[in-house]
Amino acid sequence: MFLLRSAFWLVLAFVVMRPNFDVQSAVASVQAQAVEVGKAVIVEQILEPNCDTIECAGRNALLASALSSSLSFDPPMQDSSNSPIPFPRPRPDWMG
Repeated sequence: MFLLRSAFWLVLAFVVMRPNFDVQSAVASVQAQAVEVGKAVIVEQILEPNCDTIECAGRNALLASALSSSLSFDPPMQDSSNSPIPFPRPRPDWMG
């Protein structure tokens, strides 16, 4: 078991430390694939039951379109300051 574990960690270290290996792009691609697979599984689970009513079919269509659209969000209004760094409050007069 010790030899197997040692071989695993040595191979993992070689893969991570090999030259011309961009970890950030590899993680981003794996993350994108995981999100797409997750969306597909969720849509498959939602659309699995057979619907006889309009409410059920409408709910399934709404959820499927919401899951298939790209997720985007707007930053809150508090983050819309013009300066890139926050400035401290001015010192009170009584502090000198």
